[in-house]
Amino acid sequence: MIKKIFQKLLYYLIKGTLVVVPLAGAVFLIIWIVASLDNTLNITQHFLEDEEGHPLYIPGIGILTVIILLIIVGVIFTNLVTDPIRHWLNRTIKRIPLFNTLYSSIKDFTEAFVGDAKKFNEPVLVEVNETGMKKIGFLTQRDLSKLGLKDEVVVYFPYSYSFAGQVVIVKNERVRKLDMNATDAMKLVVSGGVSGI
Repeated sequence: MIKKIFQKLLYYLIKGTLVVVPLAGAVFLIIWIVASLDNTLNITQHFLEDEEGHPLYIPGIGILTVIILLIIVGVIFTNLVTDPIRHWLNRTIKRIPLFNTLYSSIKDFTEAFVGDAKKFNEPVLVEVNETGMKKIGFLTQRDLSKLGLKDEVVVYFPYSYSFAGQVVIVKNERVRKLDMNATDAMKLVVSGGVSGI
């Protein structure tokens, strides 16, 4: 009888853990990221002080400042900055060796997720070798003629439980479009294959 009660309690403990741990982990991670950003970007502590002369920290001001700044920059670049100014800015950035590499990489990566030409929106299944092993990835470039690779494409393979990934050039015939949306495909890969289906 006691053994059955213990087994039941252990069963409920495991079920409770499966519900609480992912939920608590996701909430904790989001709170930690937002709090870290807010603390780093909070400008009030640089010019406001309390009665005792300590820097005054107002929660949320850092994130709010960034959101307002991004909106203002978006409005300016959409409505006031003309194409000649944009081209001049791009040419100027390309002349700065190290900054150009970093800027271009971050810009392309950001645009791949939130820009007009999203890149990670075509999930594919790639046959990796003759044994039939396959990997899920995202088709990011179809035309590699500039590299002299006529029938090949670029596929990005994200790593499980990571934001990193691997860029691979494969034969076009080894790539097959997956019948699933990009969000589910990304969840399937990043979760190690346990979610997204």
